[in-house]
Amino acid sequence: MTAGIRRVTVYASSSNALADSYYDAARRLGRVLGGAGFDVVYGGGGVGLMRAMADSALDAGAHVRGVIPGFLNTVEHGHKNLSQLEIVDNMRERKHRMLVDSDAVVSLPGGSGTFEEVFEVLTLKRLGQFLGPIVLVNTNHYFDRLVDFLEYSVSEHFMSRRHLEMWSVIDQPEQLPDALSSATSWSSDASKFAALSK
Repeated sequence: MTAGIRRVTVYASSSNALADSYYDAARRLGRVLGGAGFDVVYGGGGVGLMRAMADSALDAGAHVRGVIPGFLNTVEHGHKNLSQLEIVDNMRERKHRMLVDSDAVVSLPGGSGTFEEVFEVLTLKRLGQFLGPIVLVNTNHYFDRLVDFLEYSVSEHFMSRRHLEMWSVIDQPEQLPDALSSATSWSSDASKFAALSK
């Protein structure tokens, strides 16, 4: 297990309409997480990349906890075979509960919900409220344009160059342990340079 990291939060799509390569990467990520001995927290869905990752992590021996709002339990078909499934009232509580006691965040490709989760944890890290590694699994170059946009935000001085150290990008799930162990350490003092000035 990577030093200092015990629980990993995973963001992922609920779509069942993706190319096979996305599900393959999700399953491989689950195997990596379980094989490394991490506890896994994710959105609790029993469909899409969420299901593929969770099933594989469970098969690899991981403790997998899902967090899902009651109203989504039918849409995302809350996973019935998890180590633990927590039903919460709303999306805001879901996102909060997924990050409680989490040591790192890993994001597989996803849509607007995944983007919201990624940007929220980036904002929390920018403000020194979340200090762990944030890793994007860039299957099929999915996150290329997002990373370009974040770098553009830095070049236009909406963020500091130091903020480029808040996340890392990997092409293959098997690169995750190295990405976690080599992540730049982050401090709660990050709020001191969150706002830029001339």
